[in-house]
Amino acid sequence: MKIKNKFLLITLLSFLFGILGYYYLRNPLYTSTEKNIENEAPALALNANELIKAFATAEDESIKKYEGKIIEVTGFIKEITFLNDRNTVILTSQNSAFGIICDIHPNQKDKLKQLQQHQKIRVKGICKGFLKDVILLNCSIDLLPNE
Repeated sequence: MKIKNKFLLITLLSFLFGILGYYYLRNPLYTSTEKNIENEAPALALNANELIKAFATAEDESIKKYEGKIIEVTGFIKEITFLNDRNTVILTSQNSAFGIICDIHPNQKDKLKQLQQHQKIRVKGICKGFLKDVILLNCSIDLLPNE
C-alpha cells in the first residue's frame, strides 16, 4: 500500500509541476513594458495645447478617447530630467498649470542628448492618462526646427 501511495503522490506532484510550468511559460511573471513604438503609426496627431485642453475640460471623455492609444504630440520642451534611470521630457502648453510628461524609450538616448529647453519637438507615445499632467510612455522623439 505504501508503494501505491508514493506512486500516486509522485504522479500528482509531477502533474501539478507540469501545469505550473506550462502556465509560467505561457504567462511569464515579468514582461517588459518598454514597447518600441518608433515605427508604428499613431492613432491621432495633435499639438500639446489641444491635448491638454481636451483633458482639462473633459477628462473622462479624453481618457476614453486617448488612453492606451499611440498618439503623436507636437510641442515645446519645458524641462528634461534624468531621475531614477528614467529619461523624461516635459512639454509645455499655453495653460501653465498643466504639461505633458513624456517618458522616453531607452533607445532614444542619442536624440535625447540633442534636446534643449524651448525646442520644438514631436513625440510619439502611449497615452496612459491624466494626473495633473498628461502622461505618455515609451516615447520616440522627432526633432523639429524651431519656428
